[in-house]
Amino acid sequence: MQIAWNEFTPITSLAGGVLIGLAAVMLMAGLGRIAGITGIVAGLFSPVRGDWAWRALFTLGMIAAPLTYSQFSALPEITLDTGWLTLLIAGLLVGIGTRLGSGCTSGHGVCGLARMSPRSIVATVAFMSSGFLTVYVIRHLF
Repeated sequence: MQIAWNEFTPITSLAGGVLIGLAAVMLMAGLGRIAGITGIVAGLFSPVRGDWAWRALFTLGMIAAPLTYSQFSALPEITLDTGWLTLLIAGLLVGIGTRLGSGCTSGHGVCGLARMSPRSIVATVAFMSSGFLTVYVIRHLF
């Protein structure tokens, strides 16, 4: 394994992590809600009275952030090493896993681990293990 030192960005990565953590803390402190992105976005499609506005603003913030960033610096180039069918299948599998796991990586991995939730610890170990296994199988067995 080799590290691409010219693509190693610890400062911007740390800043991004701090911003994600700050957003999660603000949402928990302000509204008492977990920053699980899948649940937030899903709530936009099955709105509960008085619960839609904050979900819409949070989602718009996630869309506005890279657009704002692009005004000050170039966004990283996105390259896909796979086709659209593979991306579609992967997205469906992630959606199914999110439903089966009662949450996504942001809800369990960021917020749940911070709260030392046993359910989130198990879910995050399952997410990570599945990801490691998938990469190993795809890269080394196929």
